[in-house]
Amino acid sequence: MKKIRVMLLLTMLTVIGGCNDTVSTKADKDNQRVKKVVVGTGTQFPNICFIDKNGKLTGYDVEVVRAIDKLLPEYEFEFKTMEFSNLLLSLETKKIDMIAHNMAVNEERKKKFLFNDETYNYSPLYITVNKHTNDIASIHDLDGKKVIVGATSNAAVFLEKYNKQNGKKIEIIYAGQGADDANTQLKTGRADATLATPFAVDFNNKAIDAQQKVVGDIIINSKVYFLFNKEETDLQAKTDQAIRKLKADGTLKKLSKQWLGDDYSVEN
Repeated sequence: MKKIRVMLLLTMLTVIGGCNDTVSTKADKDNQRVKKVVVGTGTQFPNICFIDKNGKLTGYDVEVVRAIDKLLPEYEFEFKTMEFSNLLLSLETKKIDMIAHNMAVNEERKKKFLFNDETYNYSPLYITVNKHTNDIASIHDLDGKKVIVGATSNAAVFLEKYNKQNGKKIEIIYAGQGADDANTQLKTGRADATLATPFAVDFNNKAIDAQQKVVGDIIINSKVYFLFNKEETDLQAKTDQAIRKLKADGTLKKLSKQWLGDDYSVEN
């Protein structure tokens, strides 16, 4: 009888131990299925990715990524902020897995990186000048003028190509920080123009009295995408699925109106 009791006890311990192993293994597998995605973004792009008055990282691109995160439980998205000029190098060296910073397609980027297929924003760039400037109304009026843009930005790529094809008549200068940023240089007259979106101009005028205005027609109406490392095809596909859902349920439209003042999730 005593031998039977011992046998039953050993059997029960084995079963309990087996159950614990099963639970532990399941938990480990669940943890393994959640993949961290480090998203590179900035803090200086009004209404796109910036630090608000409460010190919170927010803006349209940031909130779209957060909405995507909710739809993709297999991924955990984590933001890493940096200067715009460092984003592409950080992606290339795999310090980040993805860029969310109003990125448009160009050939140089396509050679090295992977764009998703589903655009989540249209970013119309206009010539932007000091509100007191009256002699600039089109790109042809930029001949002999200083135009400030962010290095490696889509505006910079466009102007560099335009300059090359049109006798290099525009003096392109690249924005820095503090007194060398585009807002300060436009306001003080050190630069004559930049390329910017209406929502960025509105934000700058309200937030820092930038004294800017847009003039003329749209120079570039860029489709905006996320940017990934070449091997991140699964993440790219899942991101596209999430964007399509966010379009269908009206989330993108709502976020665009909230942060950009209009529905830029569709082409205007």
